Amino acid sequence: MTDDDPRLAMILGNSALVVEELGPISGLEGFGYGRESVAWVDGYIERQRQRMDDPDAVSSLVSVLGSYLGEAIIKAAGGVWDVHARDEIGVRFDNGDWCFPFSKVAKQFACGTADSGESILSFYNVSIGYIAGGAARHAAVAAGDEVEAPE
Repeated sequence: MTDDDPRLAMILGNSALVVEELGPISGLEGFGYGRESVAWVDGYIERQRQRMDDPDAVSSLVSVLGSYLGEAIIKAAGGVWDVHARDEIGVRFDNGDWCFPFSKVAKQFACGTADSGESILSFYNVSIGYIAGGAARHAAVAAGDEVEAPE
């Protein structure tokens, strides 16, 4: 995804909107892109999913909060927004591995953390501590799994 791609501008704008709008209501000093803020957004998703029944509103929140989650991961571990070969927007790390924040936010809205363990906070932790560093690729190779070559 190039810097002049309108989708990137939308992602960055959505991410900034989360910080601007949710920061003041979070009660956190210095709400931003760190782990504590991601944990608060994780709880926010759970609170919203319990009272939202409008699919269009959920879809909008998935777009906005997925943008925020991806930016939080990029700020913590590096990487860039890109379009995967399967035509899904995600974060591509320098090692060639990917994570897909929009999909994770959608899963949490659909399934929740209590019933399924779908949590953007755990996704954030795994993305920055395991995937971005290449540990996921190394574990797959060690297990004998076929691994795609980095693009």
